[in-house]
Amino acid sequence: MSSSEQRPPSGPSPPKLRGVWSATLTPLAADGRLDQARLIAHVRRIFATGVDGVALFGTTGEGQSFSAAERRAGLEALLADGIDPKQVLAGTGCAALPETIELTRHAVACGCAGALVLPPFFFKEVSDEGVYASFARIADAVGDARLRMYLYHIPQVSGIAIGEQAIRRLVRDYPALIAGVKDSQGNLGHSLQLLSDFPQLAIFVGFEPHLPPALAAGGAGTICGIANLYPRLIRRLFDSAAAPEGREALRTVERFVAALQGYPLFAAFKALLAELSGDAAWNALRPPLVPLEPSQRVAWLAAVAACGLSPADTG
Repeated sequence: MSSSEQRPPSGPSPPKLRGVWSATLTPLAADGRLDQARLIAHVRRIFATGVDGVALFGTTGEGQSFSAAERRAGLEALLADGIDPKQVLAGTGCAALPETIELTRHAVACGCAGALVLPPFFFKEVSDEGVYASFARIADAVGDARLRMYLYHIPQVSGIAIGEQAIRRLVRDYPALIAGVKDSQGNLGHSLQLLSDFPQLAIFVGFEPHLPPALAAGGAGTICGIANLYPRLIRRLFDSAAAPEGREALRTVERFVAALQGYPLFAAFKALLAELSGDAAWNALRPPLVPLEPSQRVAWLAAVAACGLSPADTG
């Protein structure tokens, strides 16, 4: 961004987000469309367990399988049902920058706590300059002081890293708009470096076992998938990370994560939610993702049962 360009006006910064945020699974109806009623019921259920917020249409929520119109409609359905927009982060990242801008503008207009934004991800080996230019274009095009952008770093999936230099420039040029980072790389050293380099940002981890050390270093919390399934377990891990009950919660989380290895995450999470809720409709995914094969499903549920999870952890 050149010095002659007009930056969005800066408003007073709200308190930094903290806590347990569920990277919310997205249900599908029998015809393959977004099931708004099930989404609302699921969000209300996990809020009743004490999670602090939900992140819609991220990776766990199959966000890239849904159109911009579907993502707008899903958010609007939640808000129309009375969900507080300040408890919602909207996943707005798309391969096409104009669609990211459209969804980010919509999230701001809806009063959401923030927009969780991937860098454009189709082209690989993008430079720090390209990453910076993408987020700067979003901020400039939205042009609203209410915007709070959370940079979504998940390079093993997106193929694009959000490097330290790009973050540094964004924080310098948009200090009121760049609110935090969701670090889903699964590299604790990287998360701790972000916490050291950017203490003004809310740094959330996506890999649940990293929550206690990240909190000890000043982290904001977690935006994670397990909170869909065992929200009380993740709540306990956050609230009591340094206490005996927190250490036991960490051991349980680690067993669960180990059991998950070898299974496709999205299908495994949805199969487990179908089992926990007694609602087989949760098994549905939108192609190219597909449900577990019957033998896989049996093996996966048996592996989860061996983890020692309590029914009370589901909420």
